[in-house]
Amino acid sequence: MAVATPLLEELAANRCWGGWHRRYRHHSSTLGCTMVFAVYLPPQAESHPVPALYWLSGLTCNDENFMQKAGAMRLAAELGLALVAPDTSPRGDDVPGDPQGCWDFGLAAGFYLNATQSPWRRHYRMHDYVVHELPQLVEASLPIDDRRGISGHSMGGHGALVCALRNPGRYRSLSALAPICHPLASPWGEKAFGNYLGADRESWREWDACELIAVAGERLPLLVDQGLADPFLATQLLPDLLQQTCAAAGHPLTLRLQPGYDHSYYFIASFIDDHLRHHAAALRH
Repeated sequence: MAVATPLLEELAANRCWGGWHRRYRHHSSTLGCTMVFAVYLPPQAESHPVPALYWLSGLTCNDENFMQKAGAMRLAAELGLALVAPDTSPRGDDVPGDPQGCWDFGLAAGFYLNATQSPWRRHYRMHDYVVHELPQLVEASLPIDDRRGISGHSMGGHGALVCALRNPGRYRSLSALAPICHPLASPWGEKAFGNYLGADRESWREWDACELIAVAGERLPLLVDQGLADPFLATQLLPDLLQQTCAAAGHPLTLRLQPGYDHSYYFIASFIDDHLRHHAAALRH
């Protein structure tokens, strides 16, 4: 399938389930660097524009993890659903990483927020990239329309929740797998927010799903799966706090606790079909 992409440099194209997995490189004015993202175009995209599920990956990941490990393309092809997978942080020689070289901050750990502190604020604006720049680019360049859903895993689950909650009307569907639900109370969140946003914890509330749900003006039904054998469950992810917040706010939540499942892509692959159907039902019209 030939696709006109004047703004994109194609890096790879792979036929899959009658559609195409493609990787593209482009310059991001939002992030001030070159970015790579992946997209799966189902067979239906050869004849008409299709809706898209934007997938946000977790710590240490890039655009390739979900596409290669989740097993999502078979059902996406059946449902006529495009999959768009951005990177997890800005990249490049000029982009600062963690000063100590840790894996849970900096490169591959952008936390899908807009940094306010130096030296991070120049490049780490993943929220605006995911919510605005990338969809505009995708919808202008590929056979994908403006029916958008958003989902993700771990840090990306946090990102999906926050992107939807901060931008009512932007997405038609929302889900997450093992999301960081309350980063204000999570060591991962405290480290990232403290560096990206500074010492004023009050400003962190704008990027915390539990805080945003309490005041949300839109109530997208939320599907969350969480493995009960996840080693990060009690200290980092805190789904019980999400459940309490949704109950207090009257926000529709289906929280499924899955015995025996951990934090890995084996867990994601086991439940991704339910999430694709959840999104397809909302994006069909």
